[in-house]
Amino acid sequence: MHLKYDDKGQSGQDALTRQEANRQWWTDHTMSYDWKDGIRVEKYTKDWFDEIDGRFCHDARLYAGTENPFATLMNLSQLSGKRVLEIGCGMGFHSELLARSGAIVTSIDLSPTSVQATKQRMQLHGLSSDVREMDAEKLEFADQTFDLVWSWGVIHHSSSTVNIVSEVNRVLKPSGEFRFMVYYLGGMSAYITIIRRYLLGFWRGKDLDNLLWADTDGYTARYYSKDALRELLVPYFSAPQFTLCGQDPDVVPLPRMLRRWILPLYSEAKRVAIAARRGSMIFAAAAKR
Repeated sequence: MHLKYDDKGQSGQDALTRQEANRQWWTDHTMSYDWKDGIRVEKYTKDWFDEIDGRFCHDARLYAGTENPFATLMNLSQLSGKRVLEIGCGMGFHSELLARSGAIVTSIDLSPTSVQATKQRMQLHGLSSDVREMDAEKLEFADQTFDLVWSWGVIHHSSSTVNIVSEVNRVLKPSGEFRFMVYYLGGMSAYITIIRRYLLGFWRGKDLDNLLWADTDGYTARYYSKDALRELLVPYFSAPQFTLCGQDPDVVPLPRMLRRWILPLYSEAKRVAIAARRGSMIFAAAAKR
């Protein structure tokens, strides 16, 4: 099936067409953090993985004000011996963290490129992980298999986030946890899109959903308010807890060349505090009912 990226995320498409487009987009556009500055080492080598990890951690440092905030967000200290499913393993950074914590890790991704990259990473580091190409809307696991399902910036790109949440509930053990991040409708990036595109787009017949999709990565992308995300979770999960996560562009929402001059005027502590208010991502942690 040939799909054009200039028509991405159209709300009238059926679910199968959109999901196939998602697969194609993420196969052709891996999250390797090289779109601003190229990486001059061989792809999928240890040095290459180290470089993309460093870039990712630098961008993520404001989430918790630490060098690697995922130790807290994943609750890594409590995962030894636990069965963990990662939805959307990408280049495998989180799968590596989970495996190093002593978790029994299963990693899935819609993209065959991501599956191969994660397998290569785990092999390079001598780590064990079951990595599979799989659609999270149709998980190929028995009921009550996992203690934790982890997903970072993935499920809002699917053709049906509702289906994924239902499947996550099914494969989680009683009182198991779902920890994940999606885009935040009240965050800085959504506001910028509304300011830059919505007023003009409205008169051109474009709705807000499609304008938000067109302004981000992925073939489609949904943005959630806290209330909408809570409504998505409450049929299956109790008392979800939300945390906003932001990066430097959320602190200083200006073009990169200008931002690099203004950011030093803010202390790191101040950047963390602003990112926690303006963050473009919302992280949720919820226990199965």
